[in-house]
Amino acid sequence: MELLRDRSQDFEGAGVLAVGISRDSPWTHIAWSQALDLTVPLLSDWNAEAVRGFGISRDYRGMSDVARRSAFLVGTNGTVRGAWAYEDGDVPDMDELLTAARGLRDSARHPEPRGDSA
Repeated sequence: MELLRDRSQDFEGAGVLAVGISRDSPWTHIAWSQALDLTVPLLSDWNAEAVRGFGISRDYRGMSDVARRSAFLVGTNGTVRGAWAYEDGDVPDMDELLTAARGLRDSARHPEPRGDSA
């Protein structure tokens, strides 16, 4: 979360609202935000609706619906435009995510011309 906090202005510059989401309670998120001085919003998926909806649910150490470490790039219309999966010990590559976000932004600014349908 600290990496996301530290790069949040880069994401904003790419036209992305960066958020963190976990199965933790909203109260736990408040504690994490204060302890880590987070500036990015944290969303609580208390009931695992997002975990199941994004298809990243797994059983882990006797617990069900635990999220796989993931990152998603979601367009303004709610369409998933990119998805990345990571091992538990891996840290998401912020440069890779920013490159994808900038590419999406740039393609929206300069759409590919469509061929004649005549």
